[in-house]
Amino acid sequence: MVIVKLLFLTGIFCISTYFGMSVSKKYGTRLKELKEIQRALHIFEEKIKFTYEPIPDVFEDISKKSIKNIGNIFLEASKSMKYISAGEAWEQALDNSNTQMNKDDLEILSGLAKMLGKTDLDGQVSEIRLTQKFIDTKIEEAQIEKCKNEKLFKTLGITAGLTMVIILI
Repeated sequence: MVIVKLLFLTGIFCISTYFGMSVSKKYGTRLKELKEIQRALHIFEEKIKFTYEPIPDVFEDISKKSIKNIGNIFLEASKSMKYISAGEAWEQALDNSNTQMNKDDLEILSGLAKMLGKTDLDGQVSEIRLTQKFIDTKIEEAQIEKCKNEKLFKTLGITAGLTMVIILI
Protein backbone atom coordinates (compact mmCIF):
# COMPACT_ATOMS: atom_id res chain seq x y z
CA MET A 1 0.00 0.00 0.00
CA VAL A 2 2.84 2.39 0.82
CA ILE A 3 4.52 1.63 -2.51
CA VAL A 4 1.32 2.39 -4.44
CA LYS A 5 0.91 5.68 -2.58
CA LEU A 6 4.56 6.58 -3.23
CA LEU A 7 4.17 5.80 -6.95
CA PHE A 8 0.96 7.86 -7.07
CA LEU A 9 2.64 10.86 -5.41
CA THR A 10 5.69 10.56 -7.65
CA GLY A 11 3.38 10.49 -10.68
CA ILE A 12 1.57 13.62 -9.55
CA PHE A 13 4.85 15.43 -9.03
CA CYS A 14 6.21 14.35 -12.44
CA ILE A 15 3.03 15.33 -14.29
CA SER A 16 2.92 18.75 -12.63
CA THR A 17 6.59 19.35 -13.40
CA TYR A 18 6.05 18.25 -17.01
CA PHE A 19 3.19 20.72 -17.47
CA GLY A 20 5.29 23.54 -16.04
CA MET A 21 8.17 22.69 -18.37
CA SER A 22 5.82 22.46 -21.37
CA VAL A 23 4.32 25.86 -20.77
CA SER A 24 7.73 27.44 -20.19
CA LYS A 25 9.11 25.91 -23.38
CA LYS A 26 6.65 27.79 -25.60
CA TYR A 27 8.31 31.12 -24.73
CA GLY A 28 11.68 29.91 -25.93
CA THR A 29 10.15 28.35 -29.02
CA ARG A 30 8.36 31.57 -29.95
CA LEU A 31 11.62 33.52 -29.68
CA LYS A 32 13.42 30.94 -31.81
CA GLU A 33 10.68 31.05 -34.46
CA LEU A 34 10.69 34.86 -34.59
CA LYS A 35 14.45 34.89 -35.08
CA GLU A 36 14.11 32.25 -37.79
CA ILE A 37 11.37 34.20 -39.60
CA GLN A 38 13.63 37.27 -39.40
CA ARG A 39 16.46 35.29 -41.00
CA ALA A 40 14.11 33.92 -43.67
CA LEU A 41 12.88 37.42 -44.53
CA HIS A 42 16.48 38.55 -44.89
CA ILE A 43 17.16 35.69 -47.29
CA PHE A 44 13.96 36.57 -49.17
CA GLU A 45 15.01 40.21 -49.50
CA GLU A 46 18.50 39.35 -50.74
CA LYS A 47 17.26 36.74 -53.21
CA ILE A 48 14.68 38.98 -54.86
CA LYS A 49 17.12 41.90 -54.98
CA PHE A 50 20.04 40.07 -56.50
CA THR A 51 18.83 36.91 -58.23
CA TYR A 52 15.45 37.99 -59.61
CA GLU A 53 14.13 34.47 -59.00
CA PRO A 54 10.36 34.03 -58.94
CA ILE A 55 8.80 34.21 -55.46
CA PRO A 56 7.69 30.54 -55.42
CA ASP A 57 11.26 29.40 -56.12
CA VAL A 58 12.66 31.70 -53.45
CA PHE A 59 10.10 30.47 -50.91
CA GLU A 60 10.89 26.86 -51.73
CA ASP A 61 14.59 27.52 -51.21
CA ILE A 62 13.91 29.29 -47.90
CA SER A 63 11.79 26.35 -46.74
CA LYS A 64 14.77 24.05 -47.16
CA LYS A 65 17.03 26.34 -45.12
CA SER A 66 14.62 27.03 -42.25
CA ILE A 67 13.56 25.15 -39.14
CA LYS A 68 10.56 22.87 -39.58
CA ASN A 69 7.64 25.11 -38.56
CA ILE A 70 8.90 28.18 -40.40
CA GLY A 71 10.01 26.14 -43.40
CA ASN A 72 6.53 24.64 -43.65
CA ILE A 73 5.01 28.13 -43.95
CA PHE A 74 7.26 28.99 -46.88
CA LEU A 75 6.82 25.59 -48.52
CA GLU A 76 3.03 25.70 -48.28
CA ALA A 77 2.99 29.25 -49.65
CA SER A 78 5.27 28.21 -52.51
CA LYS A 79 3.02 25.30 -53.45
CA SER A 80 -0.15 27.41 -53.21
CA MET A 81 1.28 30.10 -55.51
CA LYS A 82 0.69 27.77 -58.45
CA TYR A 83 -3.07 28.25 -58.00
CA ILE A 84 -3.56 31.57 -56.21
CA SER A 85 -1.78 34.91 -55.89
CA ALA A 86 1.37 35.24 -53.81
CA GLY A 87 -0.36 37.36 -51.18
CA GLU A 88 -3.25 34.94 -50.78
CA ALA A 89 -0.88 31.98 -50.63
CA TRP A 90 1.19 33.69 -47.92
CA GLU A 91 -1.89 34.49 -45.81
CA GLN A 92 -3.23 30.98 -46.25
CA ALA A 93 0.10 29.47 -45.22
CA LEU A 94 0.19 31.68 -42.11
CA ASP A 95 -3.38 30.67 -41.20
CA ASN A 96 -2.47 26.99 -41.48
CA SER A 97 0.85 27.35 -39.64
CA ASN A 98 1.63 25.37 -36.52
CA THR A 99 3.88 27.74 -34.60
CA GLN A 100 4.13 29.28 -31.15
CA MET A 101 3.85 32.78 -32.61
CA ASN A 102 0.98 34.78 -31.21
CA LYS A 103 -1.78 36.60 -33.08
CA ASP A 104 0.15 39.89 -33.24
CA ASP A 105 3.19 38.15 -34.74
CA LEU A 106 1.06 36.54 -37.43
CA GLU A 107 -0.73 39.82 -38.18
CA ILE A 108 2.62 41.51 -38.80
CA LEU A 109 3.60 38.72 -41.16
CA SER A 110 0.26 38.82 -42.96
CA GLY A 111 0.88 42.51 -43.65
CA LEU A 112 3.56 41.35 -46.05
CA ALA A 113 0.86 39.76 -48.21
CA LYS A 114 -0.52 43.13 -49.30
CA MET A 115 2.48 43.88 -51.48
CA LEU A 116 3.78 40.39 -52.19
CA GLY A 117 4.02 39.94 -55.94
CA LYS A 118 1.93 43.06 -56.62
CA THR A 119 4.56 45.80 -56.76
CA ASP A 120 7.93 46.36 -58.32
CA LEU A 121 11.17 45.18 -56.75
CA ASP A 122 11.68 48.33 -54.64
CA GLY A 123 8.15 48.18 -53.27
CA GLN A 124 8.54 44.57 -52.20
CA VAL A 125 11.96 45.18 -50.65
CA SER A 126 10.61 48.14 -48.66
CA GLU A 127 7.67 46.05 -47.44
CA ILE A 128 10.03 43.24 -46.38
CA ARG A 129 12.20 45.75 -44.49
CA LEU A 130 9.18 47.21 -42.76
CA THR A 131 8.07 43.74 -41.72
CA GLN A 132 11.59 43.02 -40.45
CA LYS A 133 11.50 46.15 -38.28
CA PHE A 134 8.20 45.06 -36.75
CA ILE A 135 9.60 41.57 -36.18
CA ASP A 136 12.65 43.13 -34.47
CA THR A 137 10.28 44.72 -31.96
CA LYS A 138 8.48 41.42 -31.45
CA ILE A 139 11.82 39.65 -30.88
CA GLU A 140 12.66 42.12 -28.13
CA GLU A 141 9.24 41.57 -26.54
CA ALA A 142 9.64 37.80 -26.82
CA GLN A 143 13.05 37.95 -25.12
CA ILE A 144 11.56 39.89 -22.21
CA GLU A 145 8.63 37.47 -21.95
CA LYS A 146 10.98 34.50 -22.08
CA CYS A 147 13.19 35.84 -19.30
CA LYS A 148 10.18 36.67 -17.17
CA ASN A 149 7.93 33.68 -17.75
CA GLU A 150 10.14 30.72 -18.58
CA LYS A 151 11.60 30.38 -15.10
CA LEU A 152 8.24 31.30 -13.54
CA PHE A 153 6.37 28.40 -15.14
CA LYS A 154 9.14 25.89 -14.47
CA THR A 155 9.14 26.86 -10.82
CA LEU A 156 5.34 26.96 -10.70
CA GLY A 157 5.09 23.42 -12.07
CA ILE A 158 7.55 22.06 -9.53
CA THR A 159 5.99 24.01 -6.66
CA ALA A 160 2.46 22.92 -7.56
CA GLY A 161 3.62 19.30 -7.72
CA LEU A 162 5.32 19.51 -4.33
CA THR A 163 2.27 21.23 -2.83
CA MET A 164 -0.04 18.48 -4.04
CA VAL A 165 2.34 15.81 -2.73
CA ILE A 166 2.56 17.46 0.69
CA ILE A 167 -1.23 17.86 0.89
CA LEU A 168 -1.80 14.22 -0.04
CA ILE A 169 0.73 12.91 2.47
